[in-house]
Amino acid sequence: QVQLVESGGGLVQAGGSLRLSCAASVITFSSYALSWYRQVPGKQRELVATIGRNEDAVYADSVKGRFTVSRDNDKNTMYLQMNSLKPEDAAVYYCKAAHYDDALHVYWGQGIQVSVSS
Repeated sequence: QVQLVESGGGLVQAGGSLRLSCAASVITFSSYALSWYRQVPGKQRELVATIGRNEDAVYADSVKGRFTVSRDNDKNTMYLQMNSLKPEDAAVYYCKAAHYDDALHVYWGQGIQVSVSS
């Protein structure tokens, strides 16, 4: 069982920055595809960014140019650097790890709140 723990959330003014971290308890961290999602009440969880095993990254259009996803396989940690934050970025942010061997294994963190004041 893989455990994912997010940290780094909080309240920031519009235009400010935050860096989220997602620490994983898994030996084979480098073999996992990692993602950040976010969700606001009453809406579906949406994909923010994904980083593959080879560190290729994909972003939602709404965060391109402002957010950067990265991973440190030595520390079993994924990051999301969020710059130029907007009030509409406020949400609960979740990290996800996915791995396929004989079956698809997907794990989620518990989520962390990001609030942006205008």
